[in-house]
Amino acid sequence: MATSGGHVFATVGTTKFDLFIRTLTNDDVLRELAHRGYTSLTVQYGNGSFEPWSGFREGIKVECYRFKDSILKDIKDADLVISHAGAGTCLEALEHHKKLIVVVNESLMDNHQTELAEKLFEDSHVFYCSPASLCRLLQTMDLSHLRPFPPGQTLTIAKFLDETCDLKPKCRPL
Repeated sequence: MATSGGHVFATVGTTKFDLFIRTLTNDDVLRELAHRGYTSLTVQYGNGSFEPWSGFREGIKVECYRFKDSILKDIKDADLVISHAGAGTCLEALEHHKKLIVVVNESLMDNHQTELAEKLFEDSHVFYCSPASLCRLLQTMDLSHLRPFPPGQTLTIAKFLDETCDLKPKCRPL
């Protein structure tokens, strides 16, 4: 259970991930967050066409916005971060010692989100799911099993991404 008055921050970065935002703001998920002791949810919904509502429902105060210059304050203020599987967002949350749930967008081709989420899960730094399994994960997860992200591991994750995603710079002859 979260501490009384816990806060959740959810983000999709600059992407469009309407299924995640719709799922996150449905009554079942909000009820489960409230059951775990969370009382507020801030949703950053990016370029999606679905605009979630702000207000109070199922015991949760919900605030939504499309973009801000920086989401760092939102990450720092959160007790739990629920994020798309963008490497930058995941690393930023982990570097600030936040409990993190990564929601993988299975509809994207060749984005390697699942590989990143699996690696971070394998190292016990995150839980991950698809939008369809988010509510079930919230019902069954034990956040005490997550290990803090070690300082200085950003380069290890960057190397993993380079190898997995073949992101090594390509040189062209002059």
